[in-house]
Order: sequence, then C-alpha cells, then structure tokens
Amino acid sequence: MGKQKDILEKLAGIFQIRHVLLRQALAECLGTLILVMFGCGAVAQLVLSRGSHGTFLSVNFAFGFAATLGILVSGQVSGGHLNPAVTFTLCLLGREPWRKFPLFFFFQTLGAFLGAAIVFGMYSDALWDFGKGELIVVGKNATAGIFATYPSKHLTLLNGVFDQIIGTAALIVCILAIVDPHNNPVPRGLEAFTVGFVVLVIGLSMGFNSGYAVNPARDLGPRIFTALAGWGGEVFTANTYWFFVPICAPFLGAVVGVLMYQLMIGRHLEGEVQEKQKEEEEEEERFKLSNMTTNEDA
Repeated sequence: MGKQKDILEKLAGIFQIRHVLLRQALAECLGTLILVMFGCGAVAQLVLSRGSHGTFLSVNFAFGFAATLGILVSGQVSGGHLNPAVTFTLCLLGREPWRKFPLFFFFQTLGAFLGAAIVFGMYSDALWDFGKGELIVVGKNATAGIFATYPSKHLTLLNGVFDQIIGTAALIVCILAIVDPHNNPVPRGLEAFTVGFVVLVIGLSMGFNSGYAVNPARDLGPRIFTALAGWGGEVFTANTYWFFVPICAPFLGAVVGVLMYQLMIGRHLEGEVQEKQKEEEEEEERFKLSNMTTNEDA
C-alpha cells in the first residue's frame, strides 16, 4: 500500500502542470468535452432511434444538466466558462485578461471536438446503419446535425443571425445576474445548477430554429470533427455557409447582453454600492476628526 502511494505521488509530481493559465485552459477543455459528450449524445439517441429513445424535451434537459456538470468539473479551476462568448463577455467587463480569450477559445473548441469524437465512437455502428452506409450532411437520413447545428427549412440567414444574437444575449444577461455580487446572489455552490437551468430554458424556448448553439466552440469543434470523420467539406458549405452564423453571431449577442445588463441593472447597482461606500468613508473620516478635536480640547 505504501509503495503504491509513493508511485502515485511520483506520477502526480511528473504530470503536474504548474502553469496556472494552462491548467485553466485544460479545465475548460474537459468541461466543454462533458457538455458536448452528454448533449450531443442525447441528440444521437433521439435521431438514430428515430424518436424511440428521446424527445426534444430530453435533449434540452441533457444540455442543461451537461452544462451544470461541465461547470462543476471545471469551475474551481477556470471558472467554468465552457463558451468563448462567456469568456469574451468577462474580458469586455475587465474581469478576465484578454490573453485568456484566444487560449480558452482554442481549448474549449478542442474539448468540443473530443466530445464529438466520443459520441461518434459510441454510436459509429448506428450512424452507418442509419445512413445506409453513408454519412449525410443534410436531407433524408442526415446525421451531421447530431454534432453541429443546422438551420430548419424555414430559417433564413438573417433570421438565423438574429436568433443566435438573442439567444446568446439572454444567456449572458442571466449569467451576469447570477454572478453579480451586488444583485440577489445565488447561494454559493448553486451557480452551476442555475446556469444549467438557464441553458435548459433557452433550449425549450429558442431551440426550434437552429438548435440554439449560442456557443461558438460547441458548434465549431464538432463541425471540424464531422468534416474530418467522413461528412466532408459540405458541413461548412451547407445552407449557404451557415457555419459562420453560430460562430460569429454569439459574440454580437454577448455585446448586446452586456449592454442590456449593465445599462439596465449592473451599473445602477454598482453606483449604489460605490455611493454607500463613499458615505461610510466620509462618516468614518468625520468620526476621526471629531475624536481628534475632542482630544485636543481635553
């Protein structure tokens, strides 16, 4: 037992990463992997079973709980962003340094790529059977939509951009409210569950048009994987180069969400707190001056 403990400690010492930023990036990678693995796994069950092993509701619950689990796994190390739009938001607000953004974006995308690879490996036989020996991007027996988002037939490119902007803005507004110490704070430890609930609500109310990616990494990583795994370059050209929408529009939505929250709630709460602190400091200063005067008179 002692030797085993010594070996484990030596291995831990060898593989321990001391660079804090790299540790945070790896945590984001694992958290996003969990998000995509469970979320896309639920989509795979629904599609490949032709509805016998899942529903639209079950997929949304899977993504909501997957977000919760991903944040619980990575949150203590990196904050559990799991989404470049969230990282971008925190950088905009000055709560994270900008050097984190490209690194987190890369590792979040890598995690999503690996999560898609796990789902593919788990359901590879079912995928080939469903497509009758083909991996189809759009149309009858299409399976690329298991991994990345594609628009419904009715959706135009412009409406798709608006869809992603609104969905991401809603996500960002709710997350900012959850983490705002000046607002009604969520009890410590329940932040991950609350964010998962937000993802669930967005899916239930905004998932019809294109599957509510609202996360560039969650869409880009699996899309790259499907291009390499056999679906080909059509995953990027399908539906008039739709892939640009879930990658670019969420960042616009993040800006909209920040402006909405800060202008309507955040700045006002911060102002009240600053005014209160200023009044307390002035009161403390007056108290000190009063004591000094009393001592001199004495």
